[in-house]
Amino acid sequence: MTPAPLLIYGANGYTGTLVARRAAAQGVAAVLAGRDGAAMTALARELTLSSRVFALDDPAAVTVGLRGMGVVLNCAGPFSRTAAPLADACLRAGVHYLDITGEIAVLEALAGRDAEARAAGVTLLPGAGFDVVPTDCLAAHVAARLPSATRLALAFTAGTSLSRGTALTTIENAHQGGLVRRQGALVPVPSGWRTRRIDFGDGPRPAVTIPWGDVATAFHTTGIGNIEVYLALPLAARVGLRLARGLGPVLASPAVKRWLAARARKGPAGPSADQRARRSTRLWAEAGDDGGNVVRARLRTPEAYELTSWTALDLAGRAARGQLPIGFQTPARACGADYILQFPGVERTDDTGGA
Repeated sequence: MTPAPLLIYGANGYTGTLVARRAAAQGVAAVLAGRDGAAMTALARELTLSSRVFALDDPAAVTVGLRGMGVVLNCAGPFSRTAAPLADACLRAGVHYLDITGEIAVLEALAGRDAEARAAGVTLLPGAGFDVVPTDCLAAHVAARLPSATRLALAFTAGTSLSRGTALTTIENAHQGGLVRRQGALVPVPSGWRTRRIDFGDGPRPAVTIPWGDVATAFHTTGIGNIEVYLALPLAARVGLRLARGLGPVLASPAVKRWLAARARKGPAGPSADQRARRSTRLWAEAGDDGGNVVRARLRTPEAYELTSWTALDLAGRAARGQLPIGFQTPARACGADYILQFPGVERTDDTGGA
């Protein structure tokens, strides 16, 4: 079948540009879109792709912007501001919606629109990048190895520096503290609430709980009701997270957010091509049941933004070819636990040793 036309929204952002460049390199005739007309036109001209310019605060303009499209891949964060207007328009127009968010509230909101998406014949698949493809696939893998599992822990090493867009999203949500899943419910916890020493394959290192997207998505993928996600961090960062526990009202202040955002915008757009090529990320998963049985697995992937450019474009292509189930989906639920293994530089190993 002829693939449906693909629109990449936020294509002039750091990650959006990586995805757009990969689309052009693979011969995908994507349409690039965003609200910055000059940047969009320049990028589209460079990549010999077409472009559209529209903001998301006018539903009628969004509807016109999606005209003739079959799939939208949203790369414009913070997704707390962009996901709803684009998903609304996609559901109205019968267009598949994907994004690269890791924001729990956004993931849960889209999960809540499953029936609406099924009625419209639309796929809703957020988390199509490093948030949350590799961790979602690893969660599905250990859950399949231990069907009786009642708890799930996931962890990863940073392996990269933040892009400007990721930093802005982090600033937007910094006041909210942490989240874990308990008996199927999302439960707030303090920042850096729990610390574990986790062996990612190169020796144990301290990791702390963070509100990563899998707290939402892994539940929908595996049905396991108790989930924690950890990030390996140096001592200074772990101490900083604990100190931030009392700063919620300060971090929620619009003035403080503006100041932090201004500082973030002065930094580099994201890791350089050389940094992306040299870096990698390690991930770990553990599933356990009430009988004391435990299974673990590890995953090694390319650098996070590099991997996102592969997975997001591939999943959007599958949607364009009608190869994804309709309704709300997670990456592993739509494509299976082994989906991540098709990408260059990805290796998975099972482990029954220590944490």
